[in-house]
Amino acid sequence: MPKYLLALTATAFFISVATLAQQLPALTTQDYARAERFMGYNTQPLVDGSAGQPHWLANDRFWYRVLTAQGAEFVLVDPARKTRTAAFNHAKLAAALSTASGKTYQASRLPFRDLAFSPDEKSISFAAAGKNWQYDLVSEQLSPATAPAAQPSPNAQNEIESPNGQLAAYIKDYNLWVRDTKTNQSTQLTTDGAKDYGYATDNAGWTHSDRPILRWSPDSRKIATFRQDQRAVGDMYLVTTNIGHPTLKSWKYPLPGDKDIAMIERVIVEVSNPKVVRLQLPPDPHRGSLSDDISSSGTFDDVDWSADASQLAFVSTSRDHKQEKMRVADATTGAVRDVFEETVATQYESGQGAINWRYLPKSKEVIWYSERDNWGHLYLYNASNGKVKNQITKGNFVVTQLLEVDEAKRQLYFLADGREPGNPYFTHLYRIGLDGKNLTLLTPEAGNHHVTLTPSGRYFLDTYSQPDKPGATVLRAADGKLVSTLEKTDISRLTATGWKAPTPITVKDQDAKNDLYGLMFTPTTLNPAKKYPIINYIYPGPQGGGVGNWSFSAARSDHQALAELGFVVVVIEGSCNPLRSKSYHDVCYGNMAENTLSDQVTGMRQLAQKYPYIDLERAGIWGHSGGGYATAAAMFRYPNFFKVGISESGNHENRNYEDDWAERYIGLLKPNPDGTTNYDNQANATFAKNLKGKLMLAHGLMDDNVPPYNTMLVVEALTKANKSYDLVVFPNAAHGYGAYSPYMTRRRWDYFVQHLAGMQPPHDYEMTAKPDPRNVVQ
Repeated sequence: MPKYLLALTATAFFISVATLAQQLPALTTQDYARAERFMGYNTQPLVDGSAGQPHWLANDRFWYRVLTAQGAEFVLVDPARKTRTAAFNHAKLAAALSTASGKTYQASRLPFRDLAFSPDEKSISFAAAGKNWQYDLVSEQLSPATAPAAQPSPNAQNEIESPNGQLAAYIKDYNLWVRDTKTNQSTQLTTDGAKDYGYATDNAGWTHSDRPILRWSPDSRKIATFRQDQRAVGDMYLVTTNIGHPTLKSWKYPLPGDKDIAMIERVIVEVSNPKVVRLQLPPDPHRGSLSDDISSSGTFDDVDWSADASQLAFVSTSRDHKQEKMRVADATTGAVRDVFEETVATQYESGQGAINWRYLPKSKEVIWYSERDNWGHLYLYNASNGKVKNQITKGNFVVTQLLEVDEAKRQLYFLADGREPGNPYFTHLYRIGLDGKNLTLLTPEAGNHHVTLTPSGRYFLDTYSQPDKPGATVLRAADGKLVSTLEKTDISRLTATGWKAPTPITVKDQDAKNDLYGLMFTPTTLNPAKKYPIINYIYPGPQGGGVGNWSFSAARSDHQALAELGFVVVVIEGSCNPLRSKSYHDVCYGNMAENTLSDQVTGMRQLAQKYPYIDLERAGIWGHSGGGYATAAAMFRYPNFFKVGISESGNHENRNYEDDWAERYIGLLKPNPDGTTNYDNQANATFAKNLKGKLMLAHGLMDDNVPPYNTMLVVEALTKANKSYDLVVFPNAAHGYGAYSPYMTRRRWDYFVQHLAGMQPPHDYEMTAKPDPRNVVQ
């Protein structure tokens, strides 16, 4: 084509784009900047009275760091004396450190976030200004640390320390080793480990690391672990994007329907005189009763040592998660005894966030978690004959976590949802006898309670709040009596900026049977006389939900920020959430493509009837990971309802996602008589031809959780169907996009502003995340 024709064509194109831009009402950079003020990195620094994690000292005493309007303070609590005091003289330490370092520090802005008390608790040590310091709490004198700080092992992040702190276990050359933490001398414990057939190796397909998966015995003399056999398992591949030859990343990643998956051969390793005791049973599938990994709680799941380390109780989970076998092994001989088993029609789980069974060898009993009466409850078994002695908890509520068992008093402490009136997702702490009697509520305030027991169990910390109401952190005795109020969350600085809390919402499900709960975010400048597009943020689970933590938060993702651009944003916890009844959770079993979408649509229609400013003709949806899967499904299965969708990192094809998650919630892959499988109708690509609205797909090309081929299959189907779509890729990003997250957020805003609100976004607005200045260490 002649150059002048090219020039004319280009000129015409840019003129048409410019004309279109002029025709659309526009949002400005200032509008985006105002919305960005509602992002968490701008709102959280305005919340005061948030207590940090407790650090335990002798006799249940502890210290924590609390954020204040001025900065931060270190607080020391003595439960027995009911005192809350400053951990040290902040002003004098700041002055001494300023003099010693040549820099100026304020009492409320000390340049460290962590410290350590000496064994006699007469001094503290910390690192600041490039040096290690010691501060005498009696004389209030500061001095450089006399002894050099212990150098951490270069492999420290991949070690598991023994209970007595003297040894640290790690993997080297596919074998298990221990390091003496004082001398750094290493000892090899196993010798026959090999590639893809190593000891304690961490690989669930979707997550993997170099950290060993094991459980130390209480006396630090034995290790419960396994030898993982993944030699016949298929590989997953990712390729870097760079100048020059790319790097191929490969690892074992079993898929649903694969003949071979990762198997574990359970062993007990004696440490002092290294010896491997192999448990006398066939290999177990790489499965856990809590989730789709055997270390999802942070340690080797489903194993429980006896106090004297003579026995190891453990649970074997079938490949499809329908059968659980409670077993006890002799730690010396490896002999295994089956105690009992439970089989369910769909899938078994042992609780939420923690495994809830316990082995009680002294009384020869087992506390077991089951949903056999349609609710998650605790049962007491006879460990000798495998018979049920009694049901411990009963009622229309869900036990989520068993926190503590007091064997002497025959009592246990547990967290549960749904027993108290109101929101069924609020968590409370209870105590009950092992005989199922004397159930006692220990946290009476309405709201969501986060509980931490003290080391002795005589007290517990309770932080409670509601999504729209800040709360407090209190100290209670084990019987629930208030010892002292430690902190009250203060949001006065936050509300002074015009911030407002989300609105809790309740709607009925598609059958008008169950109440669905959620949150609604509206512009702080809401004009009820106007019409606002509605955006549904979705994460359907089924292992969790879209709201996530039901405690107070100054920001939830970018929901309020997005609302500030002229939208109503809703999050609705639909059917299939695990924190309700078993039947409620099982609604999506075998049909993950449902994705609670019927609940979402039904709920949004009810909200539009209640709030006339919601414009259902302009309905959008977005989500990440499982929410990305649900978003594309919504655009394909409800094409007349949802007009704009943004699907991030979706597992659109569960035959292309790791074996454990799909086989747990859909079932084992089975062929149908017509040549199809039970997974075919779960795939988004199958329905891509139905797309009518605007769809943006996004994925990181180094996503080792949900491989990017999931999205590329949808891209291929849309292309074949001659459907228009938008695609954002992050060449070297993993599942969550990392440093590119602000860019993705901005692109999401632009997409909804342009295609759902019909407005022109500002050109290439740049979001600037920044840390809370109270946590900046200088």
